[in-house]
Amino acid sequence: MALTSNDETDLLIPLFQGSAENPRFSTFLERLRRRTQADYVSLILRMGDGPHAVIVESYAGIDLRKRARESETQGPFDLDRYLYDGLRPGRVYSIGEMIDHDPVARADRNRRMAKLGIGDERVVRIAGGERYSAWLMMARARECTASDSALLSSLAPYVAIAVENLVSMDRERMAARINAMGLERTGKGWMLLDAEARVVAADPALSQFWQEHCGAALRPGERVLGLDLVAERKLAGVAAEMAQDRSLTARPLLLREKPHVEALLMPAEEAAEQALAAPALLALCTLPRALSGDGADRLAEVFDLPRREAELAMALADGHSITEAAERMGLTLETARNYSKRLYAKLGVRGQAELVRLVYESSAVMG
Repeated sequence: MALTSNDETDLLIPLFQGSAENPRFSTFLERLRRRTQADYVSLILRMGDGPHAVIVESYAGIDLRKRARESETQGPFDLDRYLYDGLRPGRVYSIGEMIDHDPVARADRNRRMAKLGIGDERVVRIAGGERYSAWLMMARARECTASDSALLSSLAPYVAIAVENLVSMDRERMAARINAMGLERTGKGWMLLDAEARVVAADPALSQFWQEHCGAALRPGERVLGLDLVAERKLAGVAAEMAQDRSLTARPLLLREKPHVEALLMPAEEAAEQALAAPALLALCTLPRALSGDGADRLAEVFDLPRREAELAMALADGHSITEAAERMGLTLETARNYSKRLYAKLGVRGQAELVRLVYESSAVMG
């Protein structure tokens, strides 16, 4: 069954827009349910395999999971999961036909489905990608028709594309969130600039810091506000150079003195296709921050130190002298010196410089 132009407008456009909805694909599923006059339509996505697989079910129509709980029975996917895995991608099935050879199992399943108000259902397995599988299912109290099966079969390739795009975007979003979290924990932020030193994009941590401490927003298409004239000219010069020659080595630049913000400027990776304005350089910025209040706890746990010795190590790493650290911690100078000697012995370092380096190479300074 070929999809008509009306189908493309009514079903395919909502399908490809569905990854941005909450719940996902809700418009597509509701329109498919109305089109087929089904009682229930769902798109089941399973990430991974085995007992710890994550199953996400988007649906329109009756809430089968609620009915299953109320009737103390299982829904179709929970009951027949092993059968769903055996379906050939692209072919439309009635799950009942998979157990026709077993009259006892068929009768038991029919009783369970009757409790849910289901008389018949159709399911098609969507061609899955790496580490995921998907199924499109419809069910109703009365029998499904041949046109129902034909429509599901026609939609399956398009649903496969939509699901693959969704999974890819979710993975990219997750990677981006993790990267942003890691940079923020280590006191770094980034922004992409074009050949005229205008902002192409900036990470959320740097954008928030710039708004709060530099009195300006990092807006795409605009120059970096909040710089003095010297820094602005240097940034523009480097951007122009790196737009012309992407083999240039990274260069440091002091963007602001107060608050102190340095940037390491490097040519942006050139992409063959770019939806955004072409970036010329990546500015990786250091953001001023105090050491984490949890740092001493992490240091103590990793190196098996008493809490007070770990606090002293953090104070010394923060640039305080032994006298200043003792005063901050309410210790006598003699006690602080005894702590430091024990620290050097336990950590295998020879003096304060090595101690500071060890602290800054540990997780204690990560946010």
